[in-house]
Amino acid sequence: MGWTDERVELLKKLWAEGLSASQIAGRLGGVTRNAVIGKVHRLGLSGRATSSRSSSPRPRRTHVPRANRAPSLDLLMFQRESGISMVGGPVGIPAGQQQRGLAAVARD
Repeated sequence: MGWTDERVELLKKLWAEGLSASQIAGRLGGVTRNAVIGKVHRLGLSGRATSSRSSSPRPRRTHVPRANRAPSLDLLMFQRESGISMVGGPVGIPAGQQQRGLAAVARD
């Protein structure tokens, strides 16, 4: 079914009333939700008169800094297999070389 002038006017009216694309498609008949969305986009209809969502915004999730997160299992397994320890020194220096200091590592 095509978009006649009457159907376009009804689409605009229903859109302004805040109906969803699915609801509009059901009322018009013969068109899908995606067809309604496409027509709304081509007509340049933007905002809605009302919204079905609550007026209060959702609470934002709090960000947990990476330093406070538990290490991943992959990281722990890699450290165990390679002998790398994050305790007492930078990543990448094997645990045995951490106590000898930078001068000893440089000589090796």
